[in-house]
Amino acid sequence: MLLTLSTAWAQVIPQPQTMIPNPPQLAASAWILMDADSGRVLVEHNADERLPPASLTKLMTAYLIERELDRGTINLDDMINISEHAWRTGGSKMFIEVGTQVQLDDLLHGIIIVSGNDASVAMAEHLAGGEAPFADLMNQHATRLGMHNTNFVNPTGLPGENHYSSARDMALLSQHIINDYPEHYAIYSQRNFTFGEISQPNRNRLLWRDPTVDGLKTGWTEEAGYGLVASAKRDGMRLISVVMGTSSEEARAQETQKLLSYGFRYYETLNLYERGAVLTTPRIWGGSSNEVRVGVDEAVHMTLPRNRNEELTARLDIRSDLTAPISVGEEVGTLEVHMGEEVVGERPLVALEDIEEGGFFKRMFDHVRRFFSDLLGNFLD
Repeated sequence: MLLTLSTAWAQVIPQPQTMIPNPPQLAASAWILMDADSGRVLVEHNADERLPPASLTKLMTAYLIERELDRGTINLDDMINISEHAWRTGGSKMFIEVGTQVQLDDLLHGIIIVSGNDASVAMAEHLAGGEAPFADLMNQHATRLGMHNTNFVNPTGLPGENHYSSARDMALLSQHIINDYPEHYAIYSQRNFTFGEISQPNRNRLLWRDPTVDGLKTGWTEEAGYGLVASAKRDGMRLISVVMGTSSEEARAQETQKLLSYGFRYYETLNLYERGAVLTTPRIWGGSSNEVRVGVDEAVHMTLPRNRNEELTARLDIRSDLTAPISVGEEVGTLEVHMGEEVVGERPLVALEDIEEGGFFKRMFDHVRRFFSDLLGNFLD
């Protein structure tokens, strides 16, 4: 069955179709540009190449802390013991002191804003007992999130054998940070962090240059070069960019800006259906009701070239054998979004309500009606 998409955005006065140039080529080893809501990749180059991520690693460290905060196993006001091992960790620091206790909230800020290796190790020890078991947790969650070209050996990103990730995996992780735990995301936009009377700036230069940029993380080692995972939101559209292996802090900022400018200039993301939107009410046999409300259990976003939304249609393919009982969330069909003849998106359709079995006579009556309905349909075919 064919549906025109909702009038809120389908009945748009046609505009001249935007001509899209080839994406920019960057002075970097790998890069990717992804829409945070739809997950569509707009630009990529060597996006699956396994590269040293340097401090981009700390995105996973922060993600696991945020996950445990969400689960309630830890709290922002918890006091964390600082070991000598954490204190001695080299590289970038938030300058915690051995033998002291530091509030977890400060450590999380120190990891995200000033890339504190000492804070990362302290949290790894607190959550898992050490760097190695924490890295094991990191890898388990990388697998769960579909990060197929990632392996962590520490929570910091300091050079280590067999420590690698990819631009695509970092974009995917960032998408989860933004969407899974939005209550903590504001930290990634903070320009400075002060701890123990030592103030340090966020190394993401775009936070000063572009008011729409609000994250996420920088990284550097001699082996990795300069990397930047950034995100920006304009007019309701959020993009995530990952640039790895540039030559300087300025280069990673400039190359990232090229990606973001290209994406916002030539694409738009449409919110087609809200979570729980009822798209159709098909016949159900043998139930306490003759119909069941069917829709999507997650918001449906589509990222498209600008000024092409009037070409969109939706096709609903519903199972013909819907029989009670049916439970909320049970998959009953497929939503296909078409732009002309091209399928640009596909989502499962689910029951939005429970339908219990009807009584004995209702079931028998529906059985007879269904038999003759099938018979008539076969006859007409």
